[in-house]
Amino acid sequence: MVERIGALLRALGTFEPDGASTSDVARHVDLARATTHRLLSSLQDEGLVDRDRESGAWHLGPETYLLGSAATRRYDVTEHARAVVRRLAGTTGESAFLSVVRGDETVCLLREDGSFPLRSHVLHEGIRLPLGVASAGLATLALMPDREVEDYLGRTDLVAQWGAAHSAPAVRDRVAATRRDGFATNPGLLVEGSWGLGAAVFDERGRPAWALSLTGVETRFSAERRPQLGQLLLRAAHELTGRAGQPRTRSR
Repeated sequence: MVERIGALLRALGTFEPDGASTSDVARHVDLARATTHRLLSSLQDEGLVDRDRESGAWHLGPETYLLGSAATRRYDVTEHARAVVRRLAGTTGESAFLSVVRGDETVCLLREDGSFPLRSHVLHEGIRLPLGVASAGLATLALMPDREVEDYLGRTDLVAQWGAAHSAPAVRDRVAATRRDGFATNPGLLVEGSWGLGAAVFDERGRPAWALSLTGVETRFSAERRPQLGQLLLRAAHELTGRAGQPRTRSR
């Protein structure tokens, strides 16, 4: 039951800000529609989800906001990251992002668009993607120990949803390239013509816990420009790693 509730809440997070119908949520979490509706109604009674009276769309509820606010002191790095992400977007002209690792996924927390008029819309705040998919998930996976990478690839089927380019051997090759370059490259594997670069940000234990990334159209990520963008990302990731490792103060 707890597992199902967690899956429902995470699913609703991916549908924000538009919300989702009962059927959409049910398909997303692979539950029967009647079961999904019953669980969502119970969560609504607790304020954890909300339903738009006109459209019928389900949303995360006010209690999730309050719980998230309470957890901010311990987990939130966006206060440190926002200026870094904004500077990346301003310097490069591309869309810049901060994502956080949650289990076997990355979740996009921040987006800042640069000045270049053509943009990639693959990523948005709240979207969840498996590790090894998109540049943020590849950047964090590549910096994990070999045994964790192999364990993940051994129990995860990325091909079914993301295609043959995400087979275990293909991901291993991109992991090796990421370790060699220091930053990850997604050469339009999710949406043709939409490229991305990512760099891992580490927590106080030295684990890849977040990632900074840049996305844009292919012509903006030429072979000549990618090393420059990669170095900008690595410097920003190093800066944010230092800030993220600072102890968080508690109110008295």
